[in-house]
Amino acid sequence: MIKLIRGDVNAGFPSPADDFMEDDLHIEDYLVKNQSSTFCVRVYGDSMQGVGIFEGDILVVDASITPRHDDVVIAILNTEHTVKRLFRKGKRVGLKPENPNYQIRWIDIDNDDFRIGGVVTFSLRHHKWPS
Repeated sequence: MIKLIRGDVNAGFPSPADDFMEDDLHIEDYLVKNQSSTFCVRVYGDSMQGVGIFEGDILVVDASITPRHDDVVIAILNTEHTVKRLFRKGKRVGLKPENPNYQIRWIDIDNDDFRIGGVVTFSLRHHKWPS
């Protein structure tokens, strides 16, 4: 359990009038809606930097959510696992990176072994360990 300070955190100058109270935050309850279908994966690579997903981040993924166009998903394509944005154009389906150094990968529904492993719901990033 982690302590949650009530109120918003001002990214500018704090107001001395802010009255903070502590509450308990059960981080798993915050991150996980469907425990039996939720898992985490660590990110390798830089193809999703445009949406703030960086190498080393931990992604929280819910396999019970029906993926829709524009969702960030964990896809399994011919035994390769990847995180990309699900992209639909007409009847075509693609996996779109969020980095201009990479191109969209169009799925050949007839020949590719393709499925969605889950929808990314959160990303966790390490900012600094205490000294």
